[in-house]
Amino acid sequence: MKDQAASGESPEAAAGQRLSTREAAERLGVKPETLYAYVSRGQLSSRRAPGGRGSTFDAAEIDALARRTNRRTTSPATGDPAFRTGITLIENDRYYFRGVDATELARHYSYEEVADWLWTGELRPGVRFAASAEARAAARRAVEALPAHSGSTDRLRVAVVAAATTDPLRFDLSRDSVLAAARGLVPTLVDALPVVPGGPQGAGAAGEPRTGTSGPGLARRIWPKLTARPADEPAVAALDTALVLLIDHDLAASTLAARVAASAHAHPYAVVSAGLGVLEGPLHGAASGLAHRMLTEVLDRGSAAPVVADHLRAGRRVPGLGHRLYAAEDPRARALFALLDRVPQAAAALAAARDVVATTARHAPLHANVDLALAVLSVSCGMSAEAGETVFAVSRTAGWVAHALEEYGERPLRIRPSGQYTGPRPPQPLPAAAGGAPR
Repeated sequence: MKDQAASGESPEAAAGQRLSTREAAERLGVKPETLYAYVSRGQLSSRRAPGGRGSTFDAAEIDALARRTNRRTTSPATGDPAFRTGITLIENDRYYFRGVDATELARHYSYEEVADWLWTGELRPGVRFAASAEARAAARRAVEALPAHSGSTDRLRVAVVAAATTDPLRFDLSRDSVLAAARGLVPTLVDALPVVPGGPQGAGAAGEPRTGTSGPGLARRIWPKLTARPADEPAVAALDTALVLLIDHDLAASTLAARVAASAHAHPYAVVSAGLGVLEGPLHGAASGLAHRMLTEVLDRGSAAPVVADHLRAGRRVPGLGHRLYAAEDPRARALFALLDRVPQAAAALAAARDVVATTARHAPLHANVDLALAVLSVSCGMSAEAGETVFAVSRTAGWVAHALEEYGERPLRIRPSGQYTGPRPPQPLPAAAGGAPR
């Protein structure tokens, strides 16, 4: 079994199983017509099924062709479509960026260092991303034109579009051009966000970090956009760790949307825009806001018990608990909690989060996920409920770019699933206009 897993061979292939035309086509993610085209070109062999009805295909051959052509295959564990990627691996309640433990990366390197390494494979200590003056100005003008009640993700989406219009090379999908766009886009997004009123101006009037400051670059740059409180080193270190931990998490919904856009050779700004559109859903990037509001209520009421009871009575899930990919505690939450333990002002929010976990564990073995850890950070540092979503969006931009770089090297438009039609069978009569016969 170990040798099969290492080679990527499915159990069916190892057993010499024959697949029907439909099964083989689904495993490759192609139409039956394409499957027979592979046969005619000598890339596959087929055998008539018993009784002469249809053809069968060798499972090992299908798997081998999938590996050669980077076609999607079906995950034996879940039955979901799987796409080959070398960016993030999640297994045994841990996750890795290009084979390196992501939580260890977060302990030793800043967001910009990890993002740049994820894109290039080269670690450049002290690397800092810089926004062009033109892109920054365009993004700010666009954001300032939005209604005052606009959310942070609204501002980020508009900022991406505005920044794209200033880059005449955005349609150049060569690696160097995409990297240059990405290194400018991330700080542009941060600089486009308004400073929280009443706080210290942690950045200059132009949005650039003040010279002479130590510590993580982007985390210090985004801090005054999230809270009016002065920055302190333990809290900024926790924020930078959160940014690193959230860079990528395999093919989450927003990342899949970004890869689909990249498959169509959309430019990197459009790829990020596609990811942002999905991220805003309450089941994805906005989930930390729900956990933030819950923790605030726990602190106000002095106990998690009545708050958890209210959620369950209303038929709602308790925010910040459980993750479909981890049986135990989310490793991102564990790493962030460890740092927040060193932040004095986080003690009350941490205790509230642990109270939520302990209260819920009486009836359901659910563990903390990264949304609960983000909520502890945002509550304890005087941030708004949507701050976690902002951190998530800015951080994940680097992951979407990494996936775009990977997808640009694949066959264009390869991500094209087929719909399973469930409507009425043709032929159907023309629809009649209301109150009369068809024209």
